[in-house]
Amino acid sequence: LVLSLAWLGPALGGEDKDEEVIEEEEKEKKEDEVLSDEIKEEDNVLVLHEHNFARALSEHQLLLVEFYAPWCGHCQQLAPAFAQAATELRNESSPARLGKVDATAQTALATEFGITSYPTLKLFRDGNRTHPLAYTGRMDSQGIVRWMQRQAGPSATLLQDTDTIAAFINSQDMVVIGFFKDLRGEAAQAFFKVAAEMVDMTFGVAEAAELFQAYGLSADTVCLFKKFDERQTNFPVDPARGLDTAELTRLLRVHSLQLVMEFTNKTSNQIFAAKIPHHMLLFLNKSSPEQLSLQDSFRAAAGGFRGEVLFVVVDVTGHGADVLPFFGMTAADAPTLRLVKMQNNRKYQMEQDDFSDSAIRTFIQAVLDGKVKPHLLSAEPPEDWDTRPVKVLVGKTFEQVAFDETKNVFVKFYAPWCPHCQAMAAAWEELAERYKDREDIVIAEMDSTANELENITIHGYPTLHYFPAGPGRKMVEYKSTRDVETFSKFLENGGTLPEEPP
Repeated sequence: LVLSLAWLGPALGGEDKDEEVIEEEEKEKKEDEVLSDEIKEEDNVLVLHEHNFARALSEHQLLLVEFYAPWCGHCQQLAPAFAQAATELRNESSPARLGKVDATAQTALATEFGITSYPTLKLFRDGNRTHPLAYTGRMDSQGIVRWMQRQAGPSATLLQDTDTIAAFINSQDMVVIGFFKDLRGEAAQAFFKVAAEMVDMTFGVAEAAELFQAYGLSADTVCLFKKFDERQTNFPVDPARGLDTAELTRLLRVHSLQLVMEFTNKTSNQIFAAKIPHHMLLFLNKSSPEQLSLQDSFRAAAGGFRGEVLFVVVDVTGHGADVLPFFGMTAADAPTLRLVKMQNNRKYQMEQDDFSDSAIRTFIQAVLDGKVKPHLLSAEPPEDWDTRPVKVLVGKTFEQVAFDETKNVFVKFYAPWCPHCQAMAAAWEELAERYKDREDIVIAEMDSTANELENITIHGYPTLHYFPAGPGRKMVEYKSTRDVETFSKFLENGGTLPEEPP
């Protein structure tokens, strides 16, 4: 081989190397790079691996590391924002730096830090690699920068006199101030931890006795100051339990929302992130003055349910038009009221002849007390619903088919847009064809985006449930392989899969 290369070299101009030789040289070069603890950068992001990770931790006080997979679409989408955030932090001489690890290649690091999904972001502080902090900010450049700035600097501004605190309150539409008699105490430290996480809000802290007096406080208290709704909301620190960070975070999220929100592109994330268990929705056409006036009584009803029910106005001709199909509605149905239980998406419809605040309050309380039945969506059954091998069920016909005591009914709950449902459609048709002549077995499907059931909640698509013959309204969820042969084994064995021999 050496002689052949020596002979071919001059004949080919002496510039091209054998591909195997080039590959071997590149491999050796990469191995040399990996074994070194040198830290290289790409767009101001540190490129980390097993041999330079410890060095990176020792050199940087705050290091946010993205564990990624090269093939992951979410990682590819995050990459430019991550690089932009790294550049901004470096330009402002922040002690915080960003790094990245290819978790598919650096398996030891991925195992050490329990990486099971991509991208996963973890913050390492002061070289400590045993207890990294999970990243909780937004997945965009501004969100990353603000989150890191909060981690790097004081999370709350120290306010020392009445002029400073007044200016601080007036500087934003909403600020949070913690009043603590001992800033080194446990309650104050818990407050600083909340402030470091809630980067979308501005936090201050006060210790001076004159400031307690100025705002009518006698004990440690967290105050939310707003330029809308209630101007000052106090959350006293429980002397026995102290300050619970999760509870304070929840309260601040709830009370930072306006008493009545309008559903828009900007507010939709806030509305769902608040995690308020019920949403009361007023659907109206904002171009109608008569319908707009209904907001007054809607707002009057909202005050007594803060934290339990979120009141939302939905313009059926604006951003709200996109959610109408979820409720089985059209713009012509406005004005109308719906209450949604967020835990299971159950919807409750209020009678339309009374939009007064007292009627709204009475309706909400009746739903909360379990005295109102949910309003269930149902499509109309197709005329040929039972002529094909796969029977087509809707909300109105589900009960009579699924709970027929003479039939074993296997149902696929699907969404038309779901790629997983589309992928198994052929197998479901083949299964139905196989059993079309069996009187005791029914293969069926139901579009769960257009049909709802009172006692069955579908959380993902496709979901497969088996309803065996006989009394008792039994239901078995199928969780095994989605192919015809496994489906058949399940059916032939009466709704369970036979145990395979070891």
